[in-house]
Amino acid sequence: MPPEGSAKGVETATEDLVTVRDWLRWAVSAFGAAQVGYGHGTSNALDEAAFLILETLHLPIDQLDPWLDARLTRAEREAVRDIVVRRIVTRKPASYLTGAAYIQGHRFVVDERVIVPRSYIGELICAGRLDDLVPEGDARILELCTGSGCLAILAALRFPEAQVDAVDLSRDALEVARINVAGHGVADRVALIEGDLLVPVAGRRYDLIIANPPYVAAAEVAAFPPEHAAEPAMAHLGGNDGLDLARRVLAEASAALQPGGSLVMEIGTGREILEAEMPRVPIVWLETEESEGEVLLVGVEDLVGREVFPAH
Repeated sequence: MPPEGSAKGVETATEDLVTVRDWLRWAVSAFGAAQVGYGHGTSNALDEAAFLILETLHLPIDQLDPWLDARLTRAEREAVRDIVVRRIVTRKPASYLTGAAYIQGHRFVVDERVIVPRSYIGELICAGRLDDLVPEGDARILELCTGSGCLAILAALRFPEAQVDAVDLSRDALEVARINVAGHGVADRVALIEGDLLVPVAGRRYDLIIANPPYVAAAEVAAFPPEHAAEPAMAHLGGNDGLDLARRVLAEASAALQPGGSLVMEIGTGREILEAEMPRVPIVWLETEESEGEVLLVGVEDLVGREVFPAH
């Protein structure tokens, strides 16, 4: 529970805390005392508290300073109090409580049917770092393991003439993705497809494949803190070393790529394993603001006609 520790203490907080600054301080202290976990868009108590408070008050989540000394109505204070307490008691990711997650300023609807989106590939798309991989005109893009549909949507927004296919094995996840595709106005260019990786798009060819498959080792998933355990397990499980699905994509991608096409895939911390297993395939590693060696780029020419995993 929050620092006051009792129902009476929480009610006292509702009376005593008046401004956004007051509630921000209280929430940070509460999260610290309860030792909540992070990693779903934030990495510390201050950012987590700011996100919850601003989203609850329907304020821009990237503008905290203008509102710090704003006085809250009683209804607003109760709403902030309740969501902070729910975050501590349930240990669910903040985005499940607010129903929203953000990638590069774009808002996506999320709930417990999907993993909370936080892929590094979103930064690469929005920063234009994949522009050279997508030809002008009627390009075709495929996203594997789309989840909430965020990367497919960001690709459609970045490349307004491209057609995007988005595949996921989870029918529940695709229902959430459908909400987001409609909400971002790209339903005419983003096709949501249920199936297992490249199987449902066999015979199609793409200029760019982007993928953020499950890549967490089974033992790590078993030891997840509550916040990560609240997400669908299938969105994390990548086999004994976390790379089972990544290997499948790498082995099969050449058949789905156009000449000159490319695969961009997030693989977590498995760089050394893949490099050792793929000595004949030159891999380019794309760094982002918060990652190094977790997103790979491979051209189709480096996959075609090669035994991708000669020793595996």
